[in-house]
Amino acid sequence: MGLPKKLTEQQMKFAYELVTNEGRKTATECAVDAGFAKDSARQYASKLQNPKLYPLVVKYIGELREEWQKKYEVTYEKHIAELGQIRKAALKKGVWSAAVNAEVARGKAAGLYIEQKIIRTGKLEDLTTEELESRMKQIMEDYSPILEGVEVEELKAKVREPAIKKVETPSN
Repeated sequence: MGLPKKLTEQQMKFAYELVTNEGRKTATECAVDAGFAKDSARQYASKLQNPKLYPLVVKYIGELREEWQKKYEVTYEKHIAELGQIRKAALKKGVWSAAVNAEVARGKAAGLYIEQKIIRTGKLEDLTTEELESRMKQIMEDYSPILEGVEVEELKAKVREPAIKKVETPSN
């Protein structure tokens, strides 16, 4: 049995379905949509993606992917221009929030905004008393503008109070 010299319509349809629905459909679903029988679609989908068994199909899939990537390529210039068009259309329709979101997205793409996230791990229980007090002192210094008028000793006393207070129940 030799390798086929050209692709069949069904193989080309499978390749097209696979590339255009990437991430939305499985290869099996693409095989079914291409006309393969449901009970054997999974096997065909696997075989058609094997370069040893179907090199022409694999090559065609690669060519289609490359074509789609070029067609829908995102470059800085295209991205900024597209966001500008979205903003302009939103302003014409009076949809201010969409216009603002598009402009913010343009600013982010241009590097005008810097988003920073700091993720720290560890538990307070793992810290020593000295480390905890040092950490509390740092927090109080950092947040002193919103803690004006509150004494450090008062905060320490509140922190050391038992977390669970007894709730009085009304007598019958």
